[in-house]
Amino acid sequence: MSKEFDKNMAQLVSEIARNYRENSIFSSYDSSNLTNKVEIIEILQELRQLIFPGFFEKKKLSNDTIEYYIGDLLISIEEKLHRQIKCALVYKNHISNESEDSFLEDKTNKICLTFLNLLPKLQEYITTDVQAAFDGDPAAGDIEQIIFSYPGIFAVSIYRIAHELYKLSVPYIPRIMTEYAHNETGIDINAGAEIGKYFFIDHGTGVVIGETCVIGQNVKLYQGVTLGALSTRGGQNLQGVKRHPTLEDNVTIYSGASILGGETVIGKNSVIGGNAFITKSVPEDTRVSVQNPELKFRNSKPKEFQQEFIADWVI
Repeated sequence: MSKEFDKNMAQLVSEIARNYRENSIFSSYDSSNLTNKVEIIEILQELRQLIFPGFFEKKKLSNDTIEYYIGDLLISIEEKLHRQIKCALVYKNHISNESEDSFLEDKTNKICLTFLNLLPKLQEYITTDVQAAFDGDPAAGDIEQIIFSYPGIFAVSIYRIAHELYKLSVPYIPRIMTEYAHNETGIDINAGAEIGKYFFIDHGTGVVIGETCVIGQNVKLYQGVTLGALSTRGGQNLQGVKRHPTLEDNVTIYSGASILGGETVIGKNSVIGGNAFITKSVPEDTRVSVQNPELKFRNSKPKEFQQEFIADWVI
């Protein structure tokens, strides 16, 4: 430690501590009830092991041991999930006395049990997403490749887990989960979105799906698609308002398209071409495309080489 730093230490400590006390954004510094992001990611990892047995686990599984494997995972998931949900509820509701804590314990137990009972349904939905990826991508060698490596499956799987917790009104945790997937894949799916079975995001980077989106079954999105709001200038006053579009069954949206607005509905069996910008509803069985821009070619070579270039181009 340098002498200059040593001399300045007391003042620096004092200034930072004053910021803690004076700014409400730092009010959590004296709380042990904040959720733990590391443990939430561990929950996701164990849930993926449960949903895709054998893929993300070093243990060798067999028909004789599968029930023990499932039981061990469920115990671990429930313990961590209970702890994190209770922390989130305590912190969100500013609970400090014993009578409220008892009520909160019961509420946490009910949320955990409800969520864990949804795991077979989650597994069913995620399995359909894997199948949609295999059916929709000729480059997919097999199902195993999709589960191991496709960013769309990773992001959608985590979204489906977070969505069920979102519906149970669990604070903080669903957003932490989907932002973890966003950070890993570049795919941003808000936990509040409603998405049907057989959902496939191909390539995926840059896809954004807003909180109030409603997406039907057998929908396919390509990279760079935005399903967003027309405007968020209303800020917090827009909470609970449908701000994002609806995509009906069997819709395909190609790369770079932006579909905006809570009243915008893309009818079933429609195809939206790349780079389209849509703020009004599209009837079912419609193909929307952007007219090809005019391409201009300008020779950048020195004049003495231009004739040779033009001859080569014509050939």
